[in-house]
Amino acid sequence: MMDETDLKKRKDTRNGSVTRSVGSIIKPNEEEVKVILQKNVGLVSGICLIVGTMIGSGIFISPKAVLEGTGAVGPCLCVWAACGVLSTLGALCYAELGTMITKSGGEYSYLMEGYGPVLAYLYSWTTAFVLKPSAFAILSLSCAEYASTPFYPGCTPPVMITKCLAAAFILLIVLVNCLSVKLASYVQNFFTAAKLLIIVIIVVSGIVMLAQGNTQNFKNSFEGAETSFGAIGLAFYNGMWSFDGWNQLNFITEELKNPYRNLPLAIMIGIPLVSVCYMLVNVAYFSVMTPTELLQSPAVAMTYGDRVLYPVSWLVPLFVVFSTFGAANGSCFTAGRLIHVAGREGHMVKILSYISSKYYSPAPALIFNGILAIFYIIPADIYTLINYFSFAQWLFYGLTSLVLVIMRFKRKELKRPLKVPIIIPVVVVIVSCYLVLAPIIDKPELEYLYCTVFIVGGLIFYYPLVHRKFSWTRRVMRPITMHLQLLMEVVPPELE
Repeated sequence: MMDETDLKKRKDTRNGSVTRSVGSIIKPNEEEVKVILQKNVGLVSGICLIVGTMIGSGIFISPKAVLEGTGAVGPCLCVWAACGVLSTLGALCYAELGTMITKSGGEYSYLMEGYGPVLAYLYSWTTAFVLKPSAFAILSLSCAEYASTPFYPGCTPPVMITKCLAAAFILLIVLVNCLSVKLASYVQNFFTAAKLLIIVIIVVSGIVMLAQGNTQNFKNSFEGAETSFGAIGLAFYNGMWSFDGWNQLNFITEELKNPYRNLPLAIMIGIPLVSVCYMLVNVAYFSVMTPTELLQSPAVAMTYGDRVLYPVSWLVPLFVVFSTFGAANGSCFTAGRLIHVAGREGHMVKILSYISSKYYSPAPALIFNGILAIFYIIPADIYTLINYFSFAQWLFYGLTSLVLVIMRFKRKELKRPLKVPIIIPVVVVIVSCYLVLAPIIDKPELEYLYCTVFIVGGLIFYYPLVHRKFSWTRRVMRPITMHLQLLMEVVPPELE
């Protein structure tokens, strides 16, 4: 029987929560593990998270957006290379921030330190409710579309089938992430290895084609190139979206083993690796397709596979499924950490900051992200939504890089295991400003205003629920929190 002291230890005043479940009573001679996010992510898993999340379906399906803006093979490859360089510069800024502020949550934690709670709240509001779940939904839809295509030869799979399959993928990924952080990391590692394997197959076969003399598309490769600043800028903008995901490791800093070493090292290995892959895959495409053929192809890697890899061209759509599934898993993994940290700081309901007492995963945050993703699958055109919100992502990237500049002057006392030249964050801030304004100036539409209103509209909830903390909100949430806590077997994270 438990004595009175044991019972008292199980009580907690926060939202009426229960801090220990019956199953978590520590047996004699058994070492107690703190209920916090465990440091289970090593260097290899960190690299796989970056690479696996950056490489989705874009490079296999539609790398033509950059070519459309540049108009020729030479400038197209130059833009891809420039995008890789800029992504590396941005990631270096995040590496310094991540080793200086060793909290999970990515931009959220850095904006909190640099500007205070209001801007951090607006970031978590926008990212947790729109950017992260919609990206999870899009990746799941892409995965479902390519998984169901072989069963409907000669026609497009029914929309209902695709959406139901996407919902099943979301539920499976959320389940895996809730049950085991290590299992989620192994899944990420496996699917990252799979997508790198198909990239190696495409690149090696492309080199063979070049060795056989298929170099006609590289002769006079700058002929007919676009010269307008706007067109090249738009190509650069589209290229940068293919590199999006270079900041993913900063969302899980607290779970990294030896973050001072592994965070910058994973970034410096992962992002150049993706840059080289993108360059070589594009070279391989141009070894068998003219620029016109590439622009006309609905799925570039499929066309390449039919021409070069036959009779095993079926490998390409299979590995596209692997690639998108891995990217969706990475997106879910990091989104859960952002929501968990925002809940811990009081910017989300407390239950979202709780951790499974059995599996040590942020289960409520992961489930919340999964539910929103399923809702985002329902609309007819989710892609339009995410396109209009894309400028917000670059706004937060720019503001986060500016934090680095501000802290160099205002927080000189902070320990900086890694220190990048000040010119790097300045360049990233300038480019981010351009990438925020480019789509709006190129094609101004009211939808951008609606998105801005939504982002700022988060303050309507911030004032009563976060700033003032009205007592009635706690009275409403206390029984809900307690029942959800008992249902999911989660507890508040312990202080380290």
